[in-house]
Amino acid sequence: MYYDFFGFREPPFSIAPDPRYLYLSARHKEALAHLMYGVQGQGGFIVVTGEVGTGKTTVCRCFIENAPSHVDIALILNPRLSARELLSAVCDELAIDHAPDASIKMLVDAINRDLLQAHAEGRHKVLVIDEAQNLSADVLEQLRLLTNLETAEKKLLQIVLIGQPELQGLLALPELRQLNQRVTARYHLDAIERSELPAYLHYRLGVAGIRGEIFTPGAIRQLYRASRGVPRLINLVADRALLGAYSEGDHQVSKRHIRQAAREIQAGPERYSGSKVAGVSRSRHVGLVSVSVILAILGTFLLLERQTSEAIPVMTPKTPQAEGAVQRVPAPVMRDTVSGKPEVTEPSPVTPFAENRHTLSLAPAFVTLFEIWGETFDPSTTSMACEYAWTVGLACLEQRGSRGSLARLNRPAILSLRSEGGAPTYVVLRSLAGNHALIETPEGPQMVSFDDVESHWFGHFYVLWQAPDYMIDGDLHKDAAGEELWVGARMMQLAERLAGSEPEIARVKAMAMNEQVQWYQQQRGLKVDGIPGARTLIQMNEDLSADVPTLSGSSGTSGGR
Repeated sequence: MYYDFFGFREPPFSIAPDPRYLYLSARHKEALAHLMYGVQGQGGFIVVTGEVGTGKTTVCRCFIENAPSHVDIALILNPRLSARELLSAVCDELAIDHAPDASIKMLVDAINRDLLQAHAEGRHKVLVIDEAQNLSADVLEQLRLLTNLETAEKKLLQIVLIGQPELQGLLALPELRQLNQRVTARYHLDAIERSELPAYLHYRLGVAGIRGEIFTPGAIRQLYRASRGVPRLINLVADRALLGAYSEGDHQVSKRHIRQAAREIQAGPERYSGSKVAGVSRSRHVGLVSVSVILAILGTFLLLERQTSEAIPVMTPKTPQAEGAVQRVPAPVMRDTVSGKPEVTEPSPVTPFAENRHTLSLAPAFVTLFEIWGETFDPSTTSMACEYAWTVGLACLEQRGSRGSLARLNRPAILSLRSEGGAPTYVVLRSLAGNHALIETPEGPQMVSFDDVESHWFGHFYVLWQAPDYMIDGDLHKDAAGEELWVGARMMQLAERLAGSEPEIARVKAMAMNEQVQWYQQQRGLKVDGIPGARTLIQMNEDLSADVPTLSGSSGTSGGR
């Protein structure tokens, strides 16, 4: 059918929830970040809602494929179950042995035993329920009771509810107020923006094997009007429009093709025009549609059977300049990490980001990152870069996040990118000012558009940060007395800078160390747990102007280790 005509390897606009085809718009990235952050938290409920067709299930599948290795996930796709049936389904998903006629109490006891054993083994259990708006209030209350099992630090079961907007109204019922109070993260997934549609189409066409221009600008504008930015409607209309273009022998989809496809999608085959469609009779057109539907179904089954390790082609967004052109823009001011003097005073060129030219494998990327910190890392002597960091007074933080996460940490980073060859590639981000990113490449420093880099980036990154002296080998081996002295001394400085009044400064200084840390975390919008972990320590160094490399290009002169 039209796949061979256009040169696709597979259908680019299938509505199957294939994570490879998930275009991470700003909203989808944020939804995924909520899920990834939530499972690292203290248990309870995470709620993700969105209108029909906005990509909730695809985000869910992407989350499942990228969940941390210590997380075990039970996925319930059909929640129209009684409480006993749902508990039995949870046991099936978690491979918990139970009798077919087990009572609710027996099932709950079996789940609790499994949760305790998992906690003892350092594992975390997550229950994901799709289409959760179909759950009854009684079943939701039973789910709440499952989260009652907890230790002094955390609840042992995390429950993710994914559903349509009606789910929020369901959770607002008075009888579910206890459950509603246990929701630790909420996110509503909206349709994609008009400005994101060209990149969305480019991305899906690229995964399917095509890098050329197929949709005209007019077709893209008409497609947004017809779909209102809802991904499922975009896919349905685009697929039908490709079929229409194929039937006419056109290698480009025009505004007229989109308009006709939208009419067919909205009206159904019984309202097709009786006249010929651009020289194709109604019978032939309906026949093509029927064959297309059959092939799409077969293609979907074949697609879902493919291994998830299959190569993920990446679509490079089209740049406004000609290929290889250079645009002069003002460069951010870079400062030497020791002297604090500006390193870049002249405008630097912005070059188009090229994944095959500007990226590295992980070991050379770490060599470059250590060089930014003034240290030498030799992968031939040790392949464990993060373990090596401790020997030179640094620590390694591996995270998932967004551009905002990078800005808050404000440290040079290694970004993991989707690769055309299947294996990830990496880029070293030296500085970031607005949309101008200075990256370290095999050809030397290059200024590129961060938007171009971000279209390849899935959110995974590494940073190095300055470890305090009391950390000998991370949290596993540290000098507790030294920790209290180090943190206490710096909290004295931070209290004077942030407390605002003499009575408040005196109150903070009189607190125990963990209370001081909680106070500081509240001041800075960090997770309030009283533990001076990596993010808290990095922020402390930031507030005390530690003399370290930063992503913003500025460095201080005090704070130190």
